[in-house]
Amino acid sequence: MKNFVPLQFNIFLHNMKKIILFLIAVMLLNVSCRQVYDNSDKMIFRYNESSGINSLDPAFSAGQSIIWPCNLLYNGLVDLDEQMRVVPSIAKSWTISPDGTVYTFTLRDDVYFHQTDFFPQKRKVTADDFVYSLGRIVDGSVASPGAWIFQKVKRDSEGKPAFKALNDSTFQITLSEDFPPFLGILAMKYCSVVPREVVEKYGKDFRTHPVGTGPFKFQIWEEGVKLVLRKNPDYFETDEEGNRLPYLDAVAITFIVDKQSVFMEFMKGSLDFMSGIDACYKDALLTKTGELNPDYADRVQLLTGPYLNTEYLGFMLKDDGQDNPLLKKEVRQAINYGFDREKMMRYLRNNTGYPGTSGFVPMGLSSFDTSKVKGYNYNPAKALELLAKAGYPNGKGLSPIPLSVSANYLDISQYIQHELEQIGIPITLDVQQAAQQRQMMRNYQLPFFRGSWICDYPDPENYLSLFYSKNLQPNGSNYTHYVNPKYDKLFEKSQRCLNDSLRNLYYTQLDAMLMEDAPVVVLYYDKVLRFTGINVEGLGTNPINMLDLRRVKIKLKTEKR
Repeated sequence: MKNFVPLQFNIFLHNMKKIILFLIAVMLLNVSCRQVYDNSDKMIFRYNESSGINSLDPAFSAGQSIIWPCNLLYNGLVDLDEQMRVVPSIAKSWTISPDGTVYTFTLRDDVYFHQTDFFPQKRKVTADDFVYSLGRIVDGSVASPGAWIFQKVKRDSEGKPAFKALNDSTFQITLSEDFPPFLGILAMKYCSVVPREVVEKYGKDFRTHPVGTGPFKFQIWEEGVKLVLRKNPDYFETDEEGNRLPYLDAVAITFIVDKQSVFMEFMKGSLDFMSGIDACYKDALLTKTGELNPDYADRVQLLTGPYLNTEYLGFMLKDDGQDNPLLKKEVRQAINYGFDREKMMRYLRNNTGYPGTSGFVPMGLSSFDTSKVKGYNYNPAKALELLAKAGYPNGKGLSPIPLSVSANYLDISQYIQHELEQIGIPITLDVQQAAQQRQMMRNYQLPFFRGSWICDYPDPENYLSLFYSKNLQPNGSNYTHYVNPKYDKLFEKSQRCLNDSLRNLYYTQLDAMLMEDAPVVVLYYDKVLRFTGINVEGLGTNPINMLDLRRVKIKLKTEKR
């Protein structure tokens, strides 16, 4: 008992110090007063993350809520520009061997890890750091959800991946076979560089002690309340005039769960940015045609562009020996022709997406070409013709077809159900919990289901591989059980092609083949929706909806004296 009071008192002082530091940070970031625009104060970008953040370790950057802050804290070998082209980051250049299997990167010599108490002196990034960082992703003891991205990396007899430092500034990766999308994969946040000594010191607690090379560095995180990142004064990138990036002084992230409350905070000016649209304020902010409500034009900006997400309905094509009309191509095509996608988007989504009248590959990717890939428009006469050809004139003899959906997509599903009934195709809706629906879809238990595919990396292969027969479950993502030897042969040919233009031609041919066979009903291609305060400049959009704040500025406000 002798040491009990001093020990408890020390713990109390330690906790009070953390609370005081956090309150000071919050006070600095939330000063409210009568304000006018000028440029003399700190530029702080404020946004909310309703789904929360459970880690700031890039090895666990699965999901937008973690990817966004990791993009602010870390860099990898390469990055993507707004057109989804691979551009240099820490690697200033690279070469690829003629057979497409050996990637050799030359690193910049001016990239340093964030200066912290751990690194009071500048610590330069070397090729060995990439050997360690990428090795973590495939290390079973780390259990990174990104381990799959290096399936094509060559392994030695002990299973060690072929990541090699040729010297301090030269890093090399060897693949087991050529894989043209690989550079795009390296732009994923899983591939960020981290310092071995910090990770080994903190272990699993590196999630709350992040150290990277990015434009912002960690300041304070009160989980579930606020996360604050501040400008990295030693960041290596500059703008066209040679000014060091980023322009912002800090980023403050809150964690309000209720979407209506987030909307109110944004409209009050307490937040600078909202991403996406929720039903609770959709009709307040947007017109029926998807434009910004003119009532808010003096204080809100709307930024839109293609988002690499395809929303679809999938048919399970595995023949279980039962009478299943969906195994007939003509029935699947009739369903595709049987509803008006443009009307659906206008009235149910305020045009916050693009009608899915082309292929499965969405707008924003290199092979998207409406002249070469013809999807389905609204043509009820054609649908009736196809039903008759399938042996169901005017739908006669068709048993009700169950469509499995989650509650979030009930409105669209009800619309499609109503439209298809007009041409004799009876649909019943099976509303399930999203997690249960996904599990049953993966186990081929749903004959007709709603799905969506957000790209993992910006290459059409990421979409077209969903229909490659070698990607059947349980280990793949071929949820429709689509099997077509002709498709497989052309898909494999595309993956051996190192010429980008020719490979895109193969991709359009594959997409056109899918539309003819109709294993899916493409509903729409998603759209990035970003709302900012009128004082935010330089944000822009990109097809993967990455939050890039390097060039963002805020027209500043200071107190009237």
